[in-house]
Amino acid sequence: MNRGNIYVLIIGGLVIIASILGYQLYQARKQPQGVQILVGPNGVSIKNE
Repeated sequence: MNRGNIYVLIIGGLVIIASILGYQLYQARKQPQGVQILVGPNGVSIKNE
């Protein structure tokens, strides 16, 4: 392997890792779909999305 191929592999790996981490962050911040039941200091509230 020459130096150019190694750089392409490293950059490609970094792009894949960044894509996976970005998708995981998106999934963690995404609001759940459907009915939400929240229990808090003001009592129980039901939220339909």
